[in-house]
Amino acid sequence: MDTRPVMVITGATNGLGRLVALNLGRRGVALGVIARSEEKAAALRQEIEAAAPGTPVDVFLADLSSLRDVRRVGAEVGARYPRIDVLINNAGLHAFSQRITDEGFSEMTAVNYLAPWVLTATLRDRLLASAPARIVTVASEAARHSGGIDPARDLTLVDAYNRRESSRLYGRTKLMDIMFSQELGRRLAGTGITANCCDPGFNTSGLGRELPLSGVLERTFRLLRVGDPRRGAGIIERLAIDPRFAEVTSGYFSVKDAKPLPCPEPGRSEAIQRDLWERTATLLQDILATAA
Repeated sequence: MDTRPVMVITGATNGLGRLVALNLGRRGVALGVIARSEEKAAALRQEIEAAAPGTPVDVFLADLSSLRDVRRVGAEVGARYPRIDVLINNAGLHAFSQRITDEGFSEMTAVNYLAPWVLTATLRDRLLASAPARIVTVASEAARHSGGIDPARDLTLVDAYNRRESSRLYGRTKLMDIMFSQELGRRLAGTGITANCCDPGFNTSGLGRELPLSGVLERTFRLLRVGDPRRGAGIIERLAIDPRFAEVTSGYFSVKDAKPLPCPEPGRSEAIQRDLWERTATLLQDILATAA
């Protein structure tokens, strides 16, 4: 019987998620990787095998912009593992123009906020049965630049935007991630499951994939030793495995020495975090009720 801890991660085929998956594999965990591209997932599996031979890696294919697909893959993951020790909601998207999903949501809102919400909700019973367990959500310093939040408006906002305006909207989705994580931690208090999030800092890995010349920018930053992605991966790993975080919950932590950070205003109060949670639950109730 394999006694390795099981860790499920999204967004592991590139960027920070890839580094996290490699490092966790070296630490002797079993990995469940949720990915969109079968080809990229196969390449990641080979890379993990080369770095940590014998690491169990299961791949689950899903399009995280489709919340029904997220619900489906969550059910598959829950059926595959008798226990899940850590869920890492890492996948993220910075879209520089509006794209609306088939379900009618802004793609950036769907991938960055609603998909982690649906995946976590779908795996909640498995995590409860696995306690002690951890949920780690990757947020961003960009949350400080959200320009405000109105849950009643922002969850379903699909107005067009340009590249300059995209940063504010990206920050808003990341603010929602922090609010979600902190409210989730309170709702899971006493269950043995912790929920925390982090700001991984500026990282060159996967930098602005939709930006022209993004590859050139990434190579330039690397040469200048700016935005080392190993630091960003490190804070995610600490929240996932460091014993010092075993009983810490509802926290938001900086890439800089895991310093605790306050949730940026205007999403800091428990009242607005609860409002976002309840409106999200209502919005997604039909999707969450979908038969697996």
